[in-house]
Amino acid sequence: MAEQQNSEVITKEKIDKAINLLKEQKPKEREDVSDRDAVRKMRRYIDKLTSDKYGYTYDEVAEMLKGLGINLTGSRIKYLIGELKKSSRRRQKTSSSDDKNRSSNPASETELTVVNTALDQASSEPEESTVNSAKGKRQSKEPVAQQQQASSNL
Repeated sequence: MAEQQNSEVITKEKIDKAINLLKEQKPKEREDVSDRDAVRKMRRYIDKLTSDKYGYTYDEVAEMLKGLGINLTGSRIKYLIGELKKSSRRRQKTSSSDDKNRSSNPASETELTVVNTALDQASSEPEESTVNSAKGKRQSKEPVAQQQQASSNL
């Protein structure tokens, strides 16, 4: 093992100063950017040029970029634009379905009380093992008759 080098004593004050210095650091600006990030930044302008109004093809856009040293093929640009559109659609779909789930089927206080009471009664009984389904809901391994009885109590 390497021996520890002789250095001056590190005081708590120096550590506090070092922590503040490290906290204040901003992310380094990268010189190189991935092709996905580059297309993400240029997407608005590429979409504009390839729209029906402007009529450029992805290959023509690739030729324009090649003059600046950005070597992407038209098919790669088209693919990346498609991927970006898919991911933004997924995000929009997820957020809109979350909003719908929150606003649809608002339960009245009485319904909530009945459900909570039934849940409290079920939790006071000896607990069977539970399984998390793929959708994140807890499913009990109780016999079906007990589940039907619990739901009929609702």
